[in-house]
Amino acid sequence: MYDTQSLALLMAESMPTIVASSIIAWLIAIIPYWWIFKKAGEKSWKAVIPVYSMYIQYKFSWKVLMFWIYLALQVIGYILFRVSISNDSAEVLALVYIVFFVGCVIQIISWYKLSKAFGHGAGFTFGLLFLNLIFILILAFGSSQYVGNTTVTAEKIEE
Repeated sequence: MYDTQSLALLMAESMPTIVASSIIAWLIAIIPYWWIFKKAGEKSWKAVIPVYSMYIQYKFSWKVLMFWIYLALQVIGYILFRVSISNDSAEVLALVYIVFFVGCVIQIISWYKLSKAFGHGAGFTFGLLFLNLIFILILAFGSSQYVGNTTVTAEKIEE
């Protein structure tokens, strides 16, 4: 068994590896989004800013309102989670799971909308769901072309 001091030392020694891995993962995610944003007619630098890049993605593939709902769910879920830990409340924890589930559904729909915005369908959405990095790379560096926000186009046709 590890004592507290040994565990703290182990964590301190592994910190450079954790930081380096995080930076590499961030760069690997930024590079394809840089090109996806360029294809969608957005300024590529917007892909570098984490929450803002998600806002822009929702803007060119779905609705900005859905981004704000998703963001609000994340904040509410975090607050409820902290409350459930401090109160040891099963009811609040159940709400956390519901909020998490709704957030997952919104994210899956967001990937579907992103697929549609680049001329793909449900099969590509499953690729984004299960092999996200590979399919994001396909969107960025493959022959996929931005065809437009299908949600906005459909709403204009209905009017």
